[in-house]
Amino acid sequence: MRRKAYWGLGIVVILAAYAETASFSKQIPGDDRIQQALNRLTFGARPGDVQQVKAMGLKKWIDLQLHPDRIPENPVLLEKLKTFDTLTMSSKELVRNYPAPQIVKQMVAGQIPFPSDPDRRMLIQKLVKRDEAKQGDATPPPEAPVVEKLAQLLSPEEIRSLRTGTPQERLAALTALPHDKQDEVISALPQGMRQGIFAVAPPDLRRRIEFTGGPAQVVARDLQEGKILRAVYSNRQLDEVLTDFWFNHFNVFLDKGADHYLITEYEREAIRPHVLGKFRDLLEATAKSPAMLFYLDNWESVGAATPAAFVGRGPNAQRRGLNENYGRELLELHTLGVDGGYTQKDVTEVARCLTGWSIDRPQQGGSFRFADRQHDLGEKMVLGVRIPEGGGEKDGEKVLDIVARHPSTAHFISKKLAQRFVADDPPAALVERMAQTFLKTDGDLRAVMQTMLESKEFWSEGAYRSKMKSPLEVVVSAVRASNGNVDFANALVNQVAQLGEPLYRKIEPTGYSNSSREWMNTAGLMARMNFAVQLSGNKVPGVTVEQTAASTDTALGSPEFQKR
Repeated sequence: MRRKAYWGLGIVVILAAYAETASFSKQIPGDDRIQQALNRLTFGARPGDVQQVKAMGLKKWIDLQLHPDRIPENPVLLEKLKTFDTLTMSSKELVRNYPAPQIVKQMVAGQIPFPSDPDRRMLIQKLVKRDEAKQGDATPPPEAPVVEKLAQLLSPEEIRSLRTGTPQERLAALTALPHDKQDEVISALPQGMRQGIFAVAPPDLRRRIEFTGGPAQVVARDLQEGKILRAVYSNRQLDEVLTDFWFNHFNVFLDKGADHYLITEYEREAIRPHVLGKFRDLLEATAKSPAMLFYLDNWESVGAATPAAFVGRGPNAQRRGLNENYGRELLELHTLGVDGGYTQKDVTEVARCLTGWSIDRPQQGGSFRFADRQHDLGEKMVLGVRIPEGGGEKDGEKVLDIVARHPSTAHFISKKLAQRFVADDPPAALVERMAQTFLKTDGDLRAVMQTMLESKEFWSEGAYRSKMKSPLEVVVSAVRASNGNVDFANALVNQVAQLGEPLYRKIEPTGYSNSSREWMNTAGLMARMNFAVQLSGNKVPGVTVEQTAASTDTALGSPEFQKR
């Protein structure tokens, strides 16, 4: 019966998505308008949201969402985020406080200082000793080192409690130990035992358990969990939806070398502050971000005739050259669009203008710097505009001026926004009106959003429930609809990945698609149903839901719930 339900769900959703849509001129009634706003401008309604919007008035609610600085943030969210100290650190601080193994080696060698925080410094030093001890062992039996190490630290009774007790008994046995001894015991425990304690541990102890698994892992985990928690709890829902949209538009891959440490600051400083500001400001913030410069290799791009074009001397000299990766994506993905009217010659000229836009020691979390020795000083011609020789860093800024205000950019950005918020194939007339607003307001993204939200197309039957939720949207909206409480979000992060959208891990610069078509597959639909069953049964680790709010697993896994 369940297999039939899966197939039925898949057929209904796919047919609904690809059926002839209703007219974009026929308006939806009042109550549906509130549902439409909550479905598109938030990560899903919580119990009571409809009544709250109705009491406030839909127009006022939308205006507040367009001005998130006027909305007090949810204190529950702020409290939950306190544990994630990496989210407020600079890239340089992240490298020092949550070092990768190669950075730890440099610390041991005295090339980089240990963290100034004494507790964190002590934890790193203990990890170094643990790893050195492991390297000295001659392949002993798997359990032997654990038993031997614990025997040096604990009594037989304490070991028995940790090995055979319930998760709560193991937690009690661990927390009864002195603080400094706890860290040594955590480090000595097998991974399975650590995870069992993790599920019932308070936030500060969970943090220390995570740290012993490898400090660098904590950076990515904080980033992913923080995204889930903000999506679930933030009162500034449109701000979070737009942050997700613009991160995908200016995508950077978390697992490319130094970007593991650079993305946290990238999202916080380059993306988040500009999602309702001027597009030109957002474009420059991403263009000068070390995360973007590293991801698309522009930091190594060198003008052909510059002093930096050659490395070494004599027969061993190596030639460095122009890298067009960022120049190409700037035109194709970030501004004009693939059909925006540029040529390969424009790509090369843009890349020449951006030579010297580099990073000061990226592996140590360095910041943007302009490297004169790498910059091509010659004259350039971009999209028919002459850029005189000798402009230096301003050559790249001139390029950003040209493309940010180009009509193709206005159309491309407007269409992407309409595809995310209105329909997979948005009406051309709406896109054109949004593009005109973009051009008239010098790329004011709030004004472009207002044009869309005041349009008849946004409130039409053609738009209503016409899109399928992405994995992130379906997971978060299910938690919100169930009035769920998230103690820790690891399992939700993993669930989003299993459904096909690993957070911050889209390798290609395109980012995740705004179209429902990317999520149309039977395996994904079956996985969504399984998640609904697990969540409704309170079987997702770290998450508890209200049974009355969750209703039934078929409600959360139903075809209607998959739409937004």
